[in-house]
Amino acid sequence: MPIRKKRPSGHNSIHTRRVKVGHREILTEGIQRVVIQDLFHYFMTITWPQLFATFAAFFLGFDTLFGLLYFLVPGCIANVNPPGFAGVFFFSVETLATVGYGEMYPQTAYGHTIAMIEIFVGLMSLAVITGLMFARFSRPRARFLFSKNLVVRFIDGRRTLVLRAANLRLNVVQDASARLYMTRNEVTQEGFRIRRVIDLPLVRSTQPMFNLGWTIMHTLNESSPLFLDTPDSLRRSDAGFVLNMSGTDETTGQTLSTRAEYSDRDVRWNATFRDILVEDAEGQLHIDYSKFHQVDPVPDVIPSAVDLRHRETQATSSAGGEPPQSTG
Repeated sequence: MPIRKKRPSGHNSIHTRRVKVGHREILTEGIQRVVIQDLFHYFMTITWPQLFATFAAFFLGFDTLFGLLYFLVPGCIANVNPPGFAGVFFFSVETLATVGYGEMYPQTAYGHTIAMIEIFVGLMSLAVITGLMFARFSRPRARFLFSKNLVVRFIDGRRTLVLRAANLRLNVVQDASARLYMTRNEVTQEGFRIRRVIDLPLVRSTQPMFNLGWTIMHTLNESSPLFLDTPDSLRRSDAGFVLNMSGTDETTGQTLSTRAEYSDRDVRWNATFRDILVEDAEGQLHIDYSKFHQVDPVPDVIPSAVDLRHRETQATSSAGGEPPQSTG
């Protein structure tokens, strides 16, 4: 997606919305949000307090509306108590909820007609509320824990980008899969500025049984888009990382999916995660998730790709031979 510089405007658009993409906050303009045309998505995304407040507002609104219709024609409801609008309002509440205590009741054709319409609205409202509540409660949610940072360290003699994931439910997620992406600003040969999305292949992108933890790794070899990168280059390009994970919950059979987002500031170079797996004197394994996010520095500084190439060149010159081939 191309990036275009824009001067700050002196006024705010009435259709401006804030959207968070990774660690970036973007202002979108020109798209009018019409809630009435997307009610299901709206009710699925608002908070629980907002949802209950909306239901309460609709309930009181309909009660007031039908109460006014009863109040406009005096005598259409028998035994109104308390007298006046308060009485027909409480009758409207009982009718909309299909309760009906029997003391107040419609006694004219007009009253029966309005009560019939209100009962229909009450039944439909109950069906809609039940469906929305079930949809929200039954929506699959992955309870995965991701490390707050990514680390760069040597593994098997190669620089490796590492992050952690854990299943907080500790049940089995079958055929879990992970995909790692990097986003960064780049300039093409034509001077075209673009926000590029780059795939970062993982050492292992699937996990047959994900129930405790998963160490996700990307090797920074010569085929890696990060091979020549340094902390400064990631900062200059405003790099970000997105990890998408999915799998099938063995307990419910539902497909779970979630993501983790990182910025270049979340990458810890020359560091490693603290070991959370410990074996006691009796041979019992313990996993301490309280140390899940803890990062320790690596004693030996990890050389950059440029430094590694320079060392290889120097070694080759000293030996008088050809440069060694990368095993990538």
